[in-house]
Amino acid sequence: MNRTKRFLYGLLFILWLCLILTPQPIVASDDEPAKPLKLTIKEAIMLALENNSAFKIEKLNPVTRESQLLQEESAFAPTTTAGVSKTDTSGDQSQSGNSTGVSTGISLPLTSGGDISLDLSTNKKTSSSGDYASSLDLGFTQPLLKGAGPSVALANIRKAEISLLTSKYELQAYAESLVAQVETTYRDLALAQQQLKIYEDSLSLAQKQLEETQVMVDVGKTAGVELVAAKAEVASRKEALINARSNIAKTKLRLLRLVNLPDIDYFYQEIELSSPFDIPSEALSTLETHVETALKMRPDLNQAKLQIDKNEIDLVTTRNGVLPQLDLFISLGMTNYADSFSSSVGDVLSGSRDLRAGLNFSQVLGNQNNKQRYRQTLISKEQNDEALKNLTQLAKEDVGGAWIEVNRSLEQIQATKATRELQEEKLRAETEKYRVGKSTSLLVAQAQRDFLASQIAEIQSIANYQKALIELYRLEGTLLQRNGISYLD
Repeated sequence: MNRTKRFLYGLLFILWLCLILTPQPIVASDDEPAKPLKLTIKEAIMLALENNSAFKIEKLNPVTRESQLLQEESAFAPTTTAGVSKTDTSGDQSQSGNSTGVSTGISLPLTSGGDISLDLSTNKKTSSSGDYASSLDLGFTQPLLKGAGPSVALANIRKAEISLLTSKYELQAYAESLVAQVETTYRDLALAQQQLKIYEDSLSLAQKQLEETQVMVDVGKTAGVELVAAKAEVASRKEALINARSNIAKTKLRLLRLVNLPDIDYFYQEIELSSPFDIPSEALSTLETHVETALKMRPDLNQAKLQIDKNEIDLVTTRNGVLPQLDLFISLGMTNYADSFSSSVGDVLSGSRDLRAGLNFSQVLGNQNNKQRYRQTLISKEQNDEALKNLTQLAKEDVGGAWIEVNRSLEQIQATKATRELQEEKLRAETEKYRVGKSTSLLVAQAQRDFLASQIAEIQSIANYQKALIELYRLEGTLLQRNGISYLD
């Protein structure tokens, strides 16, 4: 019995050792920070175009206009009819009786403004004769003045097509604005991160200067008052560092909102930028080339041109409305009588024929309503023509100004680089002079401040050039195209 107990105790001890010595899986805490989101500019743009809520709303507008176009096109679909009737007639023996009728037909609107129809009907009389009467009627009507011609008949379809294309240009403009915001915010975040690194290096430099000043004060090589300037410089660098971190957080939040990824915490999600912070290598074309491109590609100019096209259609329809109504009609009827349904219908083409043709005329006296509509359309066309001229001038001014800014910011990069190199040399010289007792801590701090400002100015000039290019491409209407995106297909 004792052996059995010892064996069981030993077995339990071994199992206990196995449990405590076996490595346990590490369970991630709910508070574990999310992995950094790696983003290139292209990826940020595509994510924004896919997920941005405001842009999703805009993408539905062309879908609505396309539905309206299909609705207008359905006006030229053929129409079929069918009917059954029964008639009771009371009177003398020659007139009494009843009849049953069946009819079917089809009509087709024509792009010329008229229509063509074909109707077949059969009636069976239940009187003593018991005859079947079948008739086939072919009808054609065509307006000769008011309502005549494809330009009038297809006017609503043409205007629906213009509205669809206009909505696509509107979507292009919205997409370009969104892409510009994403690119600019991405560049701003990259700039803020570069600035943070510069401020961190500057703080390290100021702290090093403070330590050197403390040593010189301790050994009596300089007065204790020199510590004040060094400490003030460290405090100033810490303040700048706090502001830089805050700027990064706010810019990151703005970029995350534009990208609008689902299931992320905007306040704690980190972003790792993958696109380089450098000078774009693409060569700038001449001003004339960019202006010419803008006149072809800008969505607002293309919308204005479409509005003029729509005015032309309105001119045709309102001018047509002033005309009197004069319609040509032709009707061919064929009737056949037989003792059976099959004979009645089958031989309807060989039955008696009735041909009718003529003209119908009508005119509204004065017709002031349509005349004033035509006059208003003329005024609207003149306004839109002037609006297009004005937009064209504004486009040239916008592109010209943006082109000048791109060139200015590019030149500024070289100027700020030269300034930064000189300020760096000045700081090095002032530091060496201080170490040999020929300068003061205040002058060194001033040199550090100037060097810091020149570093910030240099990277700011690079960011300004990047953003100036974005604005130029947006103003000329090629920002989407340069990113391989099209919403006009």
